[in-house]
Amino acid sequence: MRILRFLFAIWKTNLLSAMEYRAAFLTQVIGMMMNNGIYFLFWVLFFDRFKQIHGWELKDMFLVFGIVATGYGLSVFLFGNLLNLADIISKGQLDYYLSLPQPVLLHTLASHSVSSGMGDFIYGILSFTLVNGIDPNAWIRLVPGIALAMIVFISFLTVVQSLAFWLGSASLLSRQAINAMITFSLYPITLFEGSARFILFTIIPAGLVGAVPAEFVRNLNWASLWQLLLSAGLLLGLALSLFHQGLRRYESGSAINSKL
Repeated sequence: MRILRFLFAIWKTNLLSAMEYRAAFLTQVIGMMMNNGIYFLFWVLFFDRFKQIHGWELKDMFLVFGIVATGYGLSVFLFGNLLNLADIISKGQLDYYLSLPQPVLLHTLASHSVSSGMGDFIYGILSFTLVNGIDPNAWIRLVPGIALAMIVFISFLTVVQSLAFWLGSASLLSRQAINAMITFSLYPITLFEGSARFILFTIIPAGLVGAVPAEFVRNLNWASLWQLLLSAGLLLGLALSLFHQGLRRYESGSAINSKL
């Protein structure tokens, strides 16, 4: 409960900070929603020409896009430093968080919010609504589906960016990992077979962020739920272990960082 109170307090602070510049905040939110809409227009045109591809139809893409956009949007809105963790490590900026009596990783990730993530979140909810309407069963299944997809996404990026403890800089690697996760999670998983499919469920677990949660939400597929639970648990454990191992060998930068 103490950690939850801390998280809610820091999220409230981030939101109040963003709302100081309401016009900029709304511009980023609306701009991201328009960006997602333009991107999804490709799939609308594609499925207008080809009605289905390996069993996937346009409504399936609405569902997957809704889950991915919602999960990604919440992740970066609530844990915005997820996108900057490698730079924070390599520049010695963990000093600030080490000096405070809060969990270092949690505090680091939550201390920044990406405003455009709210645009992704709203767009994802709208996309999901277009497919499922107000079906209460679908919405109930959506909550654990998105939560587990978020854990997979956050854990995977934490693993990749924690490599900065050993590599010195993992910024380029982390950007590539983010792009790969988002891009491949938005493609019909039936397009991939063999080694490509194996990669999308292990090395770059994009399938666990898009296709698997979508299968659970759509059909109440218990096998998909157990796959998500197991994968999310393993990735979260790996992320925490790797980060704290790196933290033990962390060498403070020479910069003096102060935050108000």
